[in-house]
Amino acid sequence: MTENLEPRHDVVVVGGGAAGLSGALTLARARWRTLVVDAGEPRNAPAGAVHGLLGREGTAPADLLATGRAEVRAVGGHLVAGRVADAVRDDDPTHPFRVTLADGRETRARRVLMATGLVDELPAVPGLAERWGRDVLHCPFCHGYEVRDQRLGVLATGPHAVRQALLFRQWSPHVTLLTHTAGAVAAEDAARLAHRGVEVRGGEVARLDVVDDRLTGVVLADGSRVDLDAVVVGTTVRVRTDGLAGLGLQVAPHPSGMGEHVVADPTGRTSVPGVWVAGNVANLAAQVGNAAAEGAWAAAQLTMDLIEEDSAVPAAR
Repeated sequence: MTENLEPRHDVVVVGGGAAGLSGALTLARARWRTLVVDAGEPRNAPAGAVHGLLGREGTAPADLLATGRAEVRAVGGHLVAGRVADAVRDDDPTHPFRVTLADGRETRARRVLMATGLVDELPAVPGLAERWGRDVLHCPFCHGYEVRDQRLGVLATGPHAVRQALLFRQWSPHVTLLTHTAGAVAAEDAARLAHRGVEVRGGEVARLDVVDDRLTGVVLADGSRVDLDAVVVGTTVRVRTDGLAGLGLQVAPHPSGMGEHVVADPTGRTSVPGVWVAGNVANLAAQVGNAAAEGAWAAAQLTMDLIEEDSAVPAAR
């Protein structure tokens, strides 16, 4: 992405993942001057393929984004590679948002669509991060079919682990809940797990066991071993708001307990006039298809907002 940064745009989209590109495609097709600023750090980059996306099943994440960028350009949208260092709303009457990139370039916009996504923070278990997106997983709808009928270990770090184990049981009869640091399982939960054939194994996980670049199990703190083909983790997520603090967005704990999110209404409108959000930055559980749909939806609502502004008749003097 080597296009020049024009001084003014109708909308600056921050983030070039599924939500940002889908929003940009809708905006550019609506003939708004649209700019996408993309730092090139999609959440699903470690994954080998996108799953559950109709018409694109098994597509590599990088290929999907390359196609999306080409589609945005084809309808007049602009893209630049870079990171937003600062974004503020000031008193410019027509383009109130000033967006500054890390390299010092600036542009102004009438509206901002934030689609920066999330960062997954993994439990501190040696070897876990290196296998992330391969045989260390978190979403059954994204990767459950690929590990069907395999030996799956669910690493418990909080109260959601029981539900995660029961969920992954749909894809494999060989599921073990590793209590790790979450403590003993409540009697009611233990009964539900047993009823579904999920084994519970106590003890803290010390490390992953990998042979020939393949996960073969985990080693517990007492030296014992659990044979596994994949490990399921629950991540804590951090919203990517770097460079956007100046906008004054409302960030709050998500009701799911997974982490924080930018607060917005169902259309993507935030508490800051003129700023909209789409994708994982607001919806922590959104898969690629959801994120793309939310980007298009926010762009459509944003279009109506701009049209309302352009249709306002100046008051008579």
